[in-house]
Amino acid sequence: MNTKTFFLILLLTAGFIQFTAAQNKVAFITKDTLTVTADEYIVEDATRFIVLCHQAGYSRGEYIETAKRFNKLGFNCLALDQRSGGEANGIKNETAMAADAAKKKNSYLDAEADINAAIEYAFDKSGKNVILLGSSYSASLALKIGKENDKISAIIAFSPGEYFDKKLNVTNAIYNLSKPVWVTSTQKESADVTAMMKGVTSKNKTQVTPTGEGVHGSKCLWKNQNGNQEMWLKLIPFLDSIRKL
Repeated sequence: MNTKTFFLILLLTAGFIQFTAAQNKVAFITKDTLTVTADEYIVEDATRFIVLCHQAGYSRGEYIETAKRFNKLGFNCLALDQRSGGEANGIKNETAMAADAAKKKNSYLDAEADINAAIEYAFDKSGKNVILLGSSYSASLALKIGKENDKISAIIAFSPGEYFDKKLNVTNAIYNLSKPVWVTSTQKESADVTAMMKGVTSKNKTQVTPTGEGVHGSKCLWKNQNGNQEMWLKLIPFLDSIRKL
């Protein structure tokens, strides 16, 4: 860890950095013509995006705190509502409501179309490859999409798993994944995640197992969750390593 990264971690975890970023609600269309709602958190128009995907039953509200911390690290963020979801932090999932109204299928796998549309939006706006971050079922999709999509430079996955019954085997889908990847989980989930990641061939591969029980999904980064500082301490150096990819 270099000196700059160390002091940035210290400032962030201590809460000393004061920072302002623009937050806007945006919308874009999937290939199957569904309108996806998202919040973009902008630091600079030209900087790299992290596309933030929520866990089951949630919405883009999963990232109202986390996205702002990523802004402090110099990344734009796009937090989307996937069609498979509900509500988080008082924010209702507008994409899920639109999917219901349009009678679109809304399984975990169907949400892949929403994530792909978000990647296109972020790439078109920045002109740079995207970092894809997923939580729970969307962490598994992030790994799969990250291997397949040339516009993804790196993947961050919180609590990925085999959530798709016989419709998708994630372990097989990400075999020989060579892009930078950072993954974490709870203590109980760690053995399954290790098995899933065994076929990943990336030279920049990090799996973090919390010292405590841990928290499922990306909410392990929330200030009100035990162990959140540990997660940030492990994640920030990885972000620094992929900043220019």
